Amino acid sequence: MIPMSNAVDMSDVPLVATHELMVPMQHIIDTERGLAMLKCISNAELRQVDNAIWHALAGDPARRVAVLLRFRALVQVFKARRLAELFLHRGFMLIAPAVHVAARMRLNTEWGFNPLKFERTLHDLLEQLDQGLPYSGERLRA
Repeated sequence: MIPMSNAVDMSDVPLVATHELMVPMQHIIDTERGLAMLKCISNAELRQVDNAIWHALAGDPARRVAVLLRFRALVQVFKARRLAELFLHRGFMLIAPAVHVAARMRLNTEWGFNPLKFERTLHDLLEQLDQGLPYSGERLRA
């Protein structure tokens, strides 16, 4: 019998539910750091987010680590110029769709999210939402 492990494969972080990834985002909004996707977030602030995740998502430690890694990658991907400009153009209404994309898109911790794929997927989602269409999510695994 092969022992089961809760280890997270850092080369391919598991997908998480959008509502789970909203936990750290809601924490930074509640603590008035909603612009963290545009500004640098300090190590102390990241530790506070880590604690918020740990307390809010009881249970499977691997899932909590996946949420943490995905949140950090989400903040990092918005350092790309085009994504930062999109955030400035759309404002806080961009957060929920961006969190959805980050929860469902493939993530490698060494490279983070691919900014171009992230932007394309986010644009697809925003177009469908702007048209009032349900989002199929088919391109999110890219």
